[in-house]
Amino acid sequence: MPIVREFTLPDLGEGLTGAEVVRWLVEVGDVIAVDQPVVEVETAKAMVEVPCPYGGVVTARYGEVGEERAVGQPLVTVAVAPEPGTDVPDPGTAENERPLVGFGVAEGGKGSRRRRVGVTGVRTVEAPPAPPVRSAVAVISPLVRKLAREHGVDLATLTGSGPDGLIMRADVERALRPVAAPAPAAVSADAEVVPLRGLRRTVAEKLTRSHHEIPAVTVWVDADATELLAVRAQMNQAPGAPKVSLLALFARICVAALARHPELNASVDLDANGAPAALRRHTAVHLGFAAQSERGLVVPVVRAAQQLTTEQLGAELGRLTASARAGSLTPAELTGGTFTLNNYGVFGVDGSTPILNHPEAAMLGVGRITAKPWVHEGELAVRQVTQLSFTFDHRVCDGGTAGGFLRFVADCVERPGMLLRQV
Repeated sequence: MPIVREFTLPDLGEGLTGAEVVRWLVEVGDVIAVDQPVVEVETAKAMVEVPCPYGGVVTARYGEVGEERAVGQPLVTVAVAPEPGTDVPDPGTAENERPLVGFGVAEGGKGSRRRRVGVTGVRTVEAPPAPPVRSAVAVISPLVRKLAREHGVDLATLTGSGPDGLIMRADVERALRPVAAPAPAAVSADAEVVPLRGLRRTVAEKLTRSHHEIPAVTVWVDADATELLAVRAQMNQAPGAPKVSLLALFARICVAALARHPELNASVDLDANGAPAALRRHTAVHLGFAAQSERGLVVPVVRAAQQLTTEQLGAELGRLTASARAGSLTPAELTGGTFTLNNYGVFGVDGSTPILNHPEAAMLGVGRITAKPWVHEGELAVRQVTQLSFTFDHRVCDGGTAGGFLRFVADCVERPGMLLRQV
């Protein structure tokens, strides 16, 4: 007789504690191969197809579309064929009168499309029903579930203040420090209420946390980028060589600036009461950059950017940008950043005061490069000018350090030859 295996939601990495079911890829009764994807889920970082390590017949599924499953909760159960040589009861015995329909592995092995089949000559008892599983409580993100678990709050006892009873971070905090909840604002009849889900929900929570926790300050300066554009044109004249983007040049400048001011490649550790406890200065520069995708704003991360040449930086930035547009970024490619580069000039705007990408301590913003009147070598001229902004966590440094960082960046933009001292 077959053995029923339970496949639970695995740890998808990077501290994620759960995922939302987006689309089931199998039905009960389907025959699946080993490592065949059975469900598509959305984590706080990315869309992921989850493969099942068992091959056999799907006997049960757990979780409806839109429901969040915690790591360790069951996804499917699979009736697996016994190993060769295992004793199988005589099909003529009374206990084996029910034929097993669909037992076996689909032809074609790993990666084959699922199908339903009937296998004759095999009889066994019906697989026992899976034990009832307590359904997951709907929360705004896995971070809220983690917060509740760390503080011993039973989510099932809370009444969510979000759409359809969704439990928000504020609901958990209210349970920790009971306060009078304000009455919900009335919604006009012509208003449309759009629930925050998936990436949009995660971004909203992360930005809210950053705004509440980090005392951020923004400084800015205009810089003459004419020489930087000229250097880029020279670099791209090499026959057969890949083109170097402006984003790659700004990434190189960021890495050089962080080598001078390593205290800005940091984050702040909090104690059990949420108070600042220590500064964590990172030895590697994991450079995030803002990118638009169909799912919204994402921040892919270039790992160990300080070890890459400008050409290599450009190649990795291009690869991650293409993956962002295709919606194929993995959770690992969207987490672990230590500093963010934000090129909002692509939207045709000059400046911005962005919210930091929590828990990072700093972000460089680059506005559009446009022709402007500029005093160059004592004379008025038309030059290509950009506005640079630098947002930083005032807990990690004072204004002098932030000003020194931004001034170095501006100097490199205006006199790109300075970068030769850093490579």
